[in-house]
Amino acid sequence: MKIVRGTKNISGPFTYPVVTLGNFDGVHVGHQILFKKAAEIASEKKGTAIAFTFEPHPLKVIAPEKVPPLLTHFHKKMELIEACNIDSVICADFTRQFADQRPRDFSENILKGKIGAKEVVVGFDYAFGRGREGTIPYLKKMGEEFGFVVHVVDPFQLDGLTVSSSHVRELIEAGNMESARKFLGRHYSIVGPVISGYKTGQAIGFPTANIDTSKVQIPGTGVYAVRMIYQNNAYDAVANIGFNPTFHRDRLSVEVHIFDFNQLIYGKEVEVEFISRIRSEIEFKSKDELVVQIKKDIEEAKILLEGKN
Repeated sequence: MKIVRGTKNISGPFTYPVVTLGNFDGVHVGHQILFKKAAEIASEKKGTAIAFTFEPHPLKVIAPEKVPPLLTHFHKKMELIEACNIDSVICADFTRQFADQRPRDFSENILKGKIGAKEVVVGFDYAFGRGREGTIPYLKKMGEEFGFVVHVVDPFQLDGLTVSSSHVRELIEAGNMESARKFLGRHYSIVGPVISGYKTGQAIGFPTANIDTSKVQIPGTGVYAVRMIYQNNAYDAVANIGFNPTFHRDRLSVEVHIFDFNQLIYGKEVEVEFISRIRSEIEFKSKDELVVQIKKDIEEAKILLEGKN
């Protein structure tokens, strides 16, 4: 899959471009339907399926105080989009100038001028341009003027709820990893480097890898059955997310105890897949009580992870 960073670097012409537009944070099943639609049309027309997205998240520019933690960082998002049979991604630099574009200018200069779009695929609630002035009826009007057909994909629902990045985020914050998996079409995961921690786990016989999660959405506090992926190998593990109340820490941490693992991975990037929440975080009266509970957590995690893909 070809990745183009910045609209100034778009170098067409593309063969019959079919473009889907959106931020696509999380690449959930609703996004995947848009990609599938674009890829199917492009395949039928022997064209090019293109995802047009943005970096950074638009709210970081428009309303920094409201920007949510990301469900997927850039490289993970690209990996997931590629798996949906998209040929090219155009990632626009979302600046104040870009945000202030009139919808007509975007349609004429980008969709028609830079890309030469023949067909455009959007979700039911898509809006674009300055102040989200560009509605779907307006996009269709621009299509008539500039020569592209607009396809609007209906909302996709699961369990009676419309799939959205904000709802997925709520599920993850609540630690409901099974429901998050349904809405994402995969286990939720975070990617980050292993950093130095308090070494508390090592001191009580359960060494942990501490993950830097400063840029991504992390699940709610508690203990989880997880898989850690390192250098394309998956390892069963148990993770604690929280403040280590038994040791009176005041900093939120993500600590992963990996079963049957003895490699040095400080500074290395790993991916942690969250399979299921085991329990809430608890303050224990002693280290001995904590050790007993950790052993129980490990056994439960092994049961939960057995046979899970």
